[in-house]
Amino acid sequence: MTNREFLNAIANGTMNDEIMEYAKAHIEKLDAANEKRRNTPSKKAVENQPLVDQIVNEILNDEAQTASDVAAILGVSTQKASALLRAAVAAGDAVSTEVKIPKKGVQKAYTRA
Repeated sequence: MTNREFLNAIANGTMNDEIMEYAKAHIEKLDAANEKRRNTPSKKAVENQPLVDQIVNEILNDEAQTASDVAAILGVSTQKASALLRAAVAAGDAVSTEVKIPKKGVQKAYTRA
């Protein structure tokens, strides 16, 4: 059965065992594709992993550092450093806290886990 035949049968209100089996098979394929996509890191995540490792191993320590501090050390934008730090927190390698910075207010700061 083709997708067109399946959709025509649904549009016409026809429901039989063949259509139900076709739908179940397609749902299983979709579930398998979604599971594979969930478990496979994106191209950007693979590219960023060395930077995340560098942040965790070389930059972060017991003293809290903000994303702008890390960005200055790495030579990347603050937004990029913030994204890398969030990835480190998600992996369990870093911990996020809030610190008060004079004349700037409260900002997130990161330490090694």
